[in-house]
Amino acid sequence: MMAILKDDIKGKVSRIFSQNLEGEVRIRYFTQDFECEFCKETRMLLEELAALSNKINLEVYDFVSEANTAKALGVDKIPATIITGKDEYKVRYFGIPSGYEFTSLIEDIVDVSRGRSRLPPELVSKVKSISKPVHIQVFVTPTCPYCPKAVRTAHQLAIENLNIVADMVESVEFPHLANRYSVMAVPKTVINDKLEFVGALPEEQFIDFVVRA
Repeated sequence: MMAILKDDIKGKVSRIFSQNLEGEVRIRYFTQDFECEFCKETRMLLEELAALSNKINLEVYDFVSEANTAKALGVDKIPATIITGKDEYKVRYFGIPSGYEFTSLIEDIVDVSRGRSRLPPELVSKVKSISKPVHIQVFVTPTCPYCPKAVRTAHQLAIENLNIVADMVESVEFPHLANRYSVMAVPKTVINDKLEFVGALPEEQFIDFVVRA
């Protein structure tokens, strides 16, 4: 079986984890045995990451036979990865977090283990003031160098406020969604199905959109 991660990358990530992880990280992964592009690769990638730190706990669920669990967690498509820590954060990946998105995944794991984002304090208080449910979908492709910034901003908001659900959606793997939201360029961010913008906005502007939604 071919490994997904090269040894030098594993060494690098292992060092990041040993220096930065504070609390336990729970990764829930939804997959199925057939007709799912990249499900196997995503699972292998997560298994290799979980093996690099005893603070990372990976749980694998079958989307079909454990449909109730999927439904309870709002998982409606696969491959789906949900990263939580001491709180039930809604930091979610739909599709394989490969290419440029691999960095987002590593940084998310670190932030979730610490239970805080890397946003400046004045932005954090703005995010914490959001009292209604917000659903952010960031459409990406693995080859887009600007996408991780948008994904990371969305995920950091979800870490700071449990009312926020933040999804990375890999548009090549979910063409029906890319069509529904007219994704012509990435990153494209859709908030509560009503507000949208294209490009990696500065954190402050991104947050203003979320507050408006």
